[in-house]
Amino acid sequence: MWTVVYIAPNRREAERLQQALLQEGLLVKLRNIGLPNANENGSVEILVPESEVDEALEVINTV
Repeated sequence: MWTVVYIAPNRREAERLQQALLQEGLLVKLRNIGLPNANENGSVEILVPESEVDEALEVINTV
């Protein structure tokens, strides 16, 4: 099951955090909040598998 670990204020920040998580070997999905084709300024959820939540939060808190 995928779990939201962070809500980024925009697509750019979400992609920056996604790259940090991927470099640590974690699986990551991004999901726009609101309209699926929202512009780059909409909030974006960062999701990881439930089993990787603790590790993902550690990475996010150190970036």
